[in-house]
Amino acid sequence: MKSKVEEILQQYPNAGRDSLIPILQSVQESLGFLSEESVVQVSKFLKMPASKIFGVATFYNQFRFTQPGKYHVMVCRGTACHVLGSATVLEEIEKYLKVKPGMTTKDKIFSLEVVACIGACGLAPVISINGEFHAKVTTESIQSIFETYRNREV
Repeated sequence: MKSKVEEILQQYPNAGRDSLIPILQSVQESLGFLSEESVVQVSKFLKMPASKIFGVATFYNQFRFTQPGKYHVMVCRGTACHVLGSATVLEEIEKYLKVKPGMTTKDKIFSLEVVACIGACGLAPVISINGEFHAKVTTESIQSIFETYRNREV
């Protein structure tokens, strides 16, 4: 992991505070999340306190601090999805996976995220798993959706 972050930092010679967000975005794109170790590396590189970097990163909801699961689940909570029951779908997914948004299952298979809008309003309520859309999701369809992904692991 350290070498990946070092490679990214080498792309920003003479970087200052104005490069913080692009660096964090690159690190997250490479690692899938911002680890404590990676934040410390960026901190040393930019000569900024790690606490400042965490402060900036926690302000933006685009940054994650836990490693995502193999299958990253995004639940849309946009207006169309909300009206058609995405709150109930989210509750059922939380029960089924035994995690809350922002968390990863203990087996590291699934991570859960709530998004404002996926942009697939005609499919509402919709979830995306690693970019694969599941349309008109109901509480009854959740188990079979997730079992499909679990079966891929067997």
